Amino acid sequence: MRDLSNPGERHPEKAHRPDNPQPKKPKWIRVKAPTSAGYKATRDILRENKLATVCEEAGCPNVGECWSQGHATMMIMGEICTRGCTFCNVATGRPEALDAFEPGRVAHAVEKLGLRHVVITSVDRDDLADGGAEHFAQTIRAIRHRSPDTTIEVLTPDFLRCGPDALETVVAARPDVFNHNLETVPGLYTEVRPGARYFHSLRLLQRVKELDPTMFTKSGIMVGLGERREEVLQVMDDMRSADVDFITIGQYLQPTPKHHAVARFVTPEEFAAYEKAAWGKGFLMVSATPLTRSSYHAGDDFARLREARMAKLGRG
Repeated sequence: MRDLSNPGERHPEKAHRPDNPQPKKPKWIRVKAPTSAGYKATRDILRENKLATVCEEAGCPNVGECWSQGHATMMIMGEICTRGCTFCNVATGRPEALDAFEPGRVAHAVEKLGLRHVVITSVDRDDLADGGAEHFAQTIRAIRHRSPDTTIEVLTPDFLRCGPDALETVVAARPDVFNHNLETVPGLYTEVRPGARYFHSLRLLQRVKELDPTMFTKSGIMVGLGERREEVLQVMDDMRSADVDFITIGQYLQPTPKHHAVARFVTPEEFAAYEKAAWGKGFLMVSATPLTRSSYHAGDDFARLREARMAKLGRG
């Protein structure tokens, strides 16, 4: 059994890389360690249902706050990814077979947690013909059955090696929000996200709107990886060209010395400027702060996003 607390064991594909120094976090990044009763209750429900979360696997800094409120982002299809992105803390390797009972366990946990909004994400499963699209669809249907009033957000892989029917399968299951992160600017893809293709991911988001114009779409990027401001603004324009409704922008935090280095810590003032620019480009919802992550306050943001859509259509 691998020691997943050891970067060399968890990330053997990164073990040959030289160590990158991990700079001290500025005061606006630091968060308190999770200790509340709510945190422990959420953790226990997830353990009881044998569920993985991206909160833990990716080392999210907001896990204490979110779990204390009973919010968690479920990560389906295992804890081992077939990609080796240099920013990501999820283990890379050969995944196990899909668990046919997992969609039901996710639905049970959502019901027991009493979630009004749930985010379902996954590892990349390039080993599967459909990239895991049907497993996503089954999970959405299972949640709808047990918790019909819960809104569902999916944060999917790029389905790069699949036919068009993979994306169609997920969209046909009708999640309330379809999220796929571009992660960074195109000039950094070969360095940060070598297994992906920027314009494929952008086209994926555009295709969702072609399949279902009423479905909300969402995407996010990290900053502090070495990008330039004008590149971030161009990504915003690209997203709007694909009719993306919601953008998230957060600070990249280096999980271990073997991961991509933090080029710099972007200041709260710069995040505020990005937020202002994004609103000006026509996004219906914007979250741009150092601690912003795709799923952070996702339920509240979705409620505001829906209100913004209604207002834009003249119904609010």
